[in-house]
Amino acid sequence: MNGQDGVFVISTQAHYDAAHFLRNHTGKCARLHGHRYVVEAALQARELDVAGMAWDFGNLKAVLRELAEQLDHQNLNEIPPFDTIESSAENQARWFYEQIRERLPLGIREGLLYARVWESPIQWAQYGSVAMVPPPMSPGG
Repeated sequence: MNGQDGVFVISTQAHYDAAHFLRNHTGKCARLHGHRYVVEAALQARELDVAGMAWDFGNLKAVLRELAEQLDHQNLNEIPPFDTIESSAENQARWFYEQIRERLPLGIREGLLYARVWESPIQWAQYGSVAMVPPPMSPGG
């Protein structure tokens, strides 16, 4: 098998329970309420390591769990950066993406595709990219 026609993608999830409210929203989400959030991160790799893995699931899961733990059982509006920006699922997804990226080894960092935050089983927000690594250029093109 040659991996030249595609890429490998791995993903894992963690969860956290947190309260928040949206300061600049006029609907019911302007009131304090809570969610059991699920956060998902995915990364891609063109090649597998000697163990046949894009990256160890355990390593990605540990990074995600460490970050989710920082938000667990918190009022998000009281902790940075959400004390100054809206604690929307979109901003949470961006925060996770940026924090995960900082913690990934250099060889893996560019493969981070996205962080996705689920507020409920049927709605989520995502930050990052879903674009895959382009295939290598052919010698003629």
